[in-house]
Amino acid sequence: MKSIFPEPIRKLPQADIPLDGLKAYLSQAESHQILFMEFAKDVELPEHSHAAQWGIVVEGQLEIVVDGEPRTYRKGEHYHIPAGVRHSSKIHAGYADVTFFDQPDRYSPKSDR
Repeated sequence: MKSIFPEPIRKLPQADIPLDGLKAYLSQAESHQILFMEFAKDVELPEHSHAAQWGIVVEGQLEIVVDGEPRTYRKGEHYHIPAGVRHSSKIHAGYADVTFFDQPDRYSPKSDR
């Protein structure tokens, strides 16, 4: 799968997220993280919770169940998951987004780029 992200983003460290088919570039700050994610395969994430998350869909489709309410997001749409709210998701192959986590230590960079 060819990356939709330009070279400056692809030069960021890759995030260490153990999901098959995911490539995620990590922009790290003292108070938060921003991830540029691309999924080559379908992924289903079981229900979980964490700090607040906001994302905008760059390509493809994402299905999220937030606090029991299902929603589907497509290119150009954005979503918000408040801190501590339980949610699950189905991410379709070809999906890409930019995601903000209100948590500086949500993910670590991969040790070997």
